[in-house]
Amino acid sequence: MTSEPIYRITFFNQGQVYEIYARHVFQSDLWGFLEVEEFIFGERSQMIVDPAEEKLKNEFSDIKRSFIPMQSVVRIDEVEKEGTCKITEAPTGGNVSAFPFPNMAGGKPAKD
Repeated sequence: MTSEPIYRITFFNQGQVYEIYARHVFQSDLWGFLEVEEFIFGERSQMIVDPAEEKLKNEFSDIKRSFIPMQSVVRIDEVEKEGTCKITEAPTGGNVSAFPFPNMAGGKPAKD
């Protein structure tokens, strides 16, 4: 009997890199978004508590489905088993940078 696949999703969110695990990942009917369902977190019975994973558990605890913008996704991997979910600071410098977004504060485009 084949078990359901597990996916590791890595994406940018507010200057940080999130790495989460889920059972279902697919292109959303909402144009430009990736839909993620059934988040997977580590066992609660572990002796050592990882603050980053606890933050993610709290952030996604009441969420049934999450819509992640396609341009924020770094990669999606199908893995054998879940690992530790984590949040890390996005690297600065280098040759790769995030896609620029206009500043839409107050619903008006920012002026140069």
